[in-house]
Amino acid sequence: MSSAVCGTCPRHCRIAEGVFGFCRARKATDGRVVAANYGKITSLALDPIEKKPIAFFHSGENVLSVGSFGCNLRCPFCQNDSISQRGENGVSCQSATPVELADLALKVRRERGNLGLAYTYNEPLVGWEFVRDCAREVHTRGMFNVLVSNGCAEAAVVEELAPLIDAANIDLKGPSQEYYDWVGGDFAAVCRTIRMLHAAGCHVEVTTLVVPGRNDTESDIDAIAAFVASVSPEIPLHVTRFFPRFQMSNAQPTPVAVVRHLAEAAGKRLKRVLTGNI
Repeated sequence: MSSAVCGTCPRHCRIAEGVFGFCRARKATDGRVVAANYGKITSLALDPIEKKPIAFFHSGENVLSVGSFGCNLRCPFCQNDSISQRGENGVSCQSATPVELADLALKVRRERGNLGLAYTYNEPLVGWEFVRDCAREVHTRGMFNVLVSNGCAEAAVVEELAPLIDAANIDLKGPSQEYYDWVGGDFAAVCRTIRMLHAAGCHVEVTTLVVPGRNDTESDIDAIAAFVASVSPEIPLHVTRFFPRFQMSNAQPTPVAVVRHLAEAAGKRLKRVLTGNI
């Protein structure tokens, strides 16, 4: 049986014809890997941009947020597992073209106020071609593109998208590859994505979810803050409280005092540190 290699993320899945890769969104078809979730929408909502969370880009305004299905990580604490950890047979989808979504974003802008499109909810980069095509249409209509991502993608993907993305929040989930082994990702790739987006002139913010017993020490947050500061001490860092979800539904929430202490520690290196989910 023939197979094809996916170049979207560092996993480089070798996928047999007609089969999905690890992310459940990319599929081998006619000897090449395509985004099977292209144009398949599971979630659509007008959200405050602070909900992304993005705190310092057009704050106080709304953005039309769109999601599909699939993710290339397996975080046991996933907050959106009902779509990100499912394939096309496990979710309800509606179809939309990039032109239709961009036109809808413009209509919402006129009627209710809207910055543009935010690619979020599941992992948008597993369907990066749809993000690219939508983003081009959004820019032609004079609106903004916002990316909310785990950042675990190959450089070629980020390079193609970077000129089209105006603001991004990238999850930097932990301070090392050891942490990323737990969630199934690539620490170096995420760091590279943050650097590339910032270098391209994108407004970048970073989020770290503090999971008890995993990344909740001062040395953990200091390593994360040190990396972010090496890109720019101006990048906002969101230090966010964990709540039980998905495979960690029996765990305890992060103590509020721990989140506040870690945010204070990160503030020794960064100029803008915020707490979330408190």
